[in-house]
Amino acid sequence: MQDLGGLAAAGVALLVGLLGWTQARATNRRSDFMAITDRLDKEVATERVQRKLLTRAYLDLLGWARRVGPDTPAGPAPEPPVDLDLTPWHH
Repeated sequence: MQDLGGLAAAGVALLVGLLGWTQARATNRRSDFMAITDRLDKEVATERVQRKLLTRAYLDLLGWARRVGPDTPAGPAPEPPVDLDLTPWHH
């Protein structure tokens, strides 16, 4: 009987340890997931701002191109918005 009680206590301790370990892993996964989604949210917001600025610069350039014909003196092209990050296109 005493051996049975010891085995039962060891089994319960093993089960509690296993449940605690899986709970800790689940908590770590949740915090990792939250960190990843927060970072992606920030990157998407930045991307949206840059996309709007790039669209505005493209539309300004398109309007400039429509005003300037093949036999019209071109004049300077419009400058891109100051906030537009063009580093991906710089070599």
